[in-house]
Amino acid sequence: MQESPGERNRCFLKDSVRKTIDFSRTDQSLGFAAPPIEKPYSANAERIDLISPDKFRTLPGVDLLYAIENRRSHRQFADSPLTLEELSFLLWATQGIQGQPGAGHARRTVPSAGSRHALETYLCVLNVKGLDTGFYRYLPLEHQLLIEYKDERAAEKIGQAAFQQNWMAGAAAVFIWSAIPYRMEWRYGLAAHKVILLDAGHVCQNLYLACEVAKAGACAVAAYDQELVDQLLRIDGKDEFVVYLAAVGRVN
Repeated sequence: MQESPGERNRCFLKDSVRKTIDFSRTDQSLGFAAPPIEKPYSANAERIDLISPDKFRTLPGVDLLYAIENRRSHRQFADSPLTLEELSFLLWATQGIQGQPGAGHARRTVPSAGSRHALETYLCVLNVKGLDTGFYRYLPLEHQLLIEYKDERAAEKIGQAAFQQNWMAGAAAVFIWSAIPYRMEWRYGLAAHKVILLDAGHVCQNLYLACEVAKAGACAVAAYDQELVDQLLRIDGKDEFVVYLAAVGRVN
C-alpha cells in the first residue's frame, strides 16, 4: 500500500529529529552557563511599577468553568480603557513569576519546557489609563513595564504590521510575544523550536481566561508581517523574533 504524502512527511520529520538532536552535545551538557531568564535592559531605561500581585484579590473572582465556557475571540472592543491594575493582572497571569527565581530559571504562571521560558512580552499600548500610547516590554522579575518608545501612530502601525488588520486599532493593548530561542536551545538543541511554540500556546490561553476576570476580551493573531512587526519592536529578527500576538480590550 502506497504511503500518503502526510505519512511520508511525518516519517521524515521523526527521522530528522532522531538524527540531528544529540542531547549530550547541548550547551547545557557541555557546561555553558544558562542564558539570562529576562532580556537585559539599560539601567537608565524608564520603567513603570505595576500593581503588585498581592492586590489582585480586589479584582472580582470568576469561576473557572464560567471562564472556559465563555472564552471567545473578540475583534470589536468598547472605547473604555483598561486600568493599570487590570493590565498588571493580565501580564502576571501570562508571564508572572511564582516565588523566588533560581539560577538560570524561574517558575511562572504558565508551564514551559524545562522551565526555560524563551518568550518576552511586549505591549502596544493604545487605551490604558495612565499609560502613553506606544510600545513597552514587561519585566517579569521586577513586575514592571519598560518603556521602549512612545508613538502616537502605534495603532496604525500595529494594524499595518498585521497585514492591515485595522480592527486591532480599537484594542486597549496588543500583547506581542517574541522568542529568544537560545534560552531553550541551551538545554534542548533543535528540539527547542517545537516547545517554544507550545509555550506560546500556554501563554495565550492564560490570557484568554484571565481576560474574563478583567471584563475584557482577547483575539489571538498569527497573521503578521514578520519583518515589520520585528522592526516595530526594534529586535533583530534572528536572535529574537515575534511568534504570536493577541489584541485585548474592553467588551460590552
